[in-house]
Amino acid sequence: MHHFFTAPEEICREQGQVRITGTDVNHIRNVLRMGAGQEILVSDGTGKDYRCRICSMDKEQVEAQILEECPGRELGAKITLYQGLPKSDKMELIIQKAVELGAARIVPVATRNAVVRLEGKKEEGKIKRWRAIAESAAKQSMRSMIPEVTSVMRFEEAVSEAEGSLGFFAYENQKGMKETEALLSQIKAGRDVSVFIGPEGGFDPEEAACARERGLSPVSLGKRILRTETAGLALLSMIMLRLEVEEERKDG
Repeated sequence: MHHFFTAPEEICREQGQVRITGTDVNHIRNVLRMGAGQEILVSDGTGKDYRCRICSMDKEQVEAQILEECPGRELGAKITLYQGLPKSDKMELIIQKAVELGAARIVPVATRNAVVRLEGKKEEGKIKRWRAIAESAAKQSMRSMIPEVTSVMRFEEAVSEAEGSLGFFAYENQKGMKETEALLSQIKAGRDVSVFIGPEGGFDPEEAACARERGLSPVSLGKRILRTETAGLALLSMIMLRLEVEEERKDG
């Protein structure tokens, strides 16, 4: 079933109707060539999903009838990925896969060892591109919301923002997967979780010290050194598994 997003105000539950506007209208009409009577999944971006049947459409909008409200597909905890700016177009892959794995928010972080520097119009162009990738990945993976991609933050600003959450940073000098497992066992539904991943050069020792001072815990990702585009996805996968298993146990 094809999946689309619309604003919450475009969903009228009392009348059982949904309206889709914007670029998705052209995609539905002219790319997918859908028509009245076909079913689609519509999310309002706040975690609510609706199975709908298309009633009518024109160049400006698609109108559909709500058939049922569906269970959301979001993880029980809000996960923010703070990603040190990588080289080349690696950030595009990281954002796409982080969205698929359940991250609710992605923050590009300028660190000491990052080679990439984004400023002004260059940053604006990158952020716009990254947000489009996040939206596309959210549609493909049937997310109930489009994860936010923020502007670039300085490392000190990022760790300050993460204070108070359950925070981790992947650190190559940290040893012991048992400690990582113990830290991840603290993750519960309803908690805010912050995941920090360094760029290709990793975190500077002073950055690691700063992270510890702000309450973030260093974690090992095993005996092998993972690339920056792999490390965050490995840690997000561990967190996703824990949250999904916890939810299934409650439901079962």
